[in-house]
Amino acid sequence: MMLNSFEIILLIMMQNSHPSALLNNLNGHYPVLYSFRRCPYAMRARLAIAASGIKVELREILLKNKPQAMLEISPKATVPVMQLTNGAVIDESIEVALWALQQNDPLELISAGDNNRQLELIATNDFEFKPKLDQYKYAVRFPQKSIQSYRQESEFFLQNLNDRLSIHAFLMGEQLSLADLAIFPFIRQFAAVDRPWFESSPYVALVSWLKQRVESSLFIQIMQKYKPWVAVKTPLIVF
Repeated sequence: MMLNSFEIILLIMMQNSHPSALLNNLNGHYPVLYSFRRCPYAMRARLAIAASGIKVELREILLKNKPQAMLEISPKATVPVMQLTNGAVIDESIEVALWALQQNDPLELISAGDNNRQLELIATNDFEFKPKLDQYKYAVRFPQKSIQSYRQESEFFLQNLNDRLSIHAFLMGEQLSLADLAIFPFIRQFAAVDRPWFESSPYVALVSWLKQRVESSLFIQIMQKYKPWVAVKTPLIVF
């Protein structure tokens, strides 16, 4: 059984008065999270799960050798994929994040700013900025333009974030939000393409924000290294 974005949001609305109800339906077992350490989408999911304090079984995969158990529940074959103990599958990173924080949100990440504005900013990251980021990072695959051109086309989003961070400490205000956790892995990926350029860019507030997020205990926690999961052979890893 697959859950789409509408169903995830519907579950959140239904559970608002009983924030632990879904967790209680897990019958004492751990949800399973298939993840790849360096994928920014998987980072987003792990960040939200870690922030929620919920425990899951972590199954680290290799993208070149994806386990059959993951492919059977999510044919689109991208991480993250979470399978709940009731069999439901969530295989979009923002949906995994929303599900986890609906169970427990001690940092009040969802309520830090208008929910719709958070989701709109995350959608801009995912559907407008990320394609430009891919062209910039893998410019050799897109010879139609120079790497500098792809970088310039990405800067609309950097400017947007920098403007926000020039006014307040986090993307939605003075409180850490889901938007901060959901977006910063992609800015980290952008910065790594040409770190000297990024660090000397005019986006001073953005550079500072990224440094704080990368050095945060939450990020350090979710970036621990694990051996790839192999069915039967790999001991249970509780994340």
